[in-house]
Amino acid sequence: MNTSEDKSTTLFHDLVELMRKLRSKDGCPWDKEQSHASLKPHLVEEAYEVIDAIDSGNPDKLKEELADLFFHIIFHCQIAKEKGEFDIGGVMALCLDKMTRRHPHVFGDATAATPEDVIHQWEQIKKQEKGNEERKFIVDGLPKHLPALQKAQKLQKKVAKVGFDWPDITGVIAKVDEELAEVKEAIQENKPENIEEEVGDLLFSIVNLSRFLKLDTENVLHKTICKFVDRFKKVEMELAAMGKDIERCTLEEMDAVWNKVKINQKQEVRIQKPE
Repeated sequence: MNTSEDKSTTLFHDLVELMRKLRSKDGCPWDKEQSHASLKPHLVEEAYEVIDAIDSGNPDKLKEELADLFFHIIFHCQIAKEKGEFDIGGVMALCLDKMTRRHPHVFGDATAATPEDVIHQWEQIKKQEKGNEERKFIVDGLPKHLPALQKAQKLQKKVAKVGFDWPDITGVIAKVDEELAEVKEAIQENKPENIEEEVGDLLFSIVNLSRFLKLDTENVLHKTICKFVDRFKKVEMELAAMGKDIERCTLEEMDAVWNKVKINQKQEVRIQKPE
């Protein structure tokens, strides 16, 4: 083992010991009170902060957020160890065993020439593993708390694998048009329960369109939200420069500035693109 590996091993043990100390009798009052359940919102928040750091392109920020997320793994393992359930060693052993088993084209005699071959092989191995026997149906196995857009796209991928899919994009677009027409009809009928159902169907069909175009729906919408936030901030700044309070502006005033900002942003994009 080289010096770098020795240091990493020492740091890992130090971190585990730090977590044990925080949860000990003389440790931190807040840390001692936490449970798997109480840490759930913090775990989700840290995972999203890792994603933000990736999007920022800042390696220092990514390192910091990965450290926070890693600490949560150590935290949950310490709680489980105190309850006599498992410890960090058991988690690492399970990870090593699972990843070795699911990569037989690397650690065994199987072959997988393309990423698609790897995914197919991975899914077949998962079906054979202990713990997956309760998954009786194709649509089973999706995490309950997965974000809705992401869950919808994963669900659609699952059923597409058994042939429940449109032959080409024409049918997908026609389905979006059909669902939009049904939303309009429900609005005209003024039945809230129908409106909710039809809007849900429309969203599901749009996710399917995104999947068909090989786009990540969650990421697509995230980018649009970021674009909207950036553009609206510029609208606020433009209005402030004109001596206007946005809360006192009319829709027409805001819309005019919005369109101006939109045109300017598109021109900036054209300038930035290489000839």
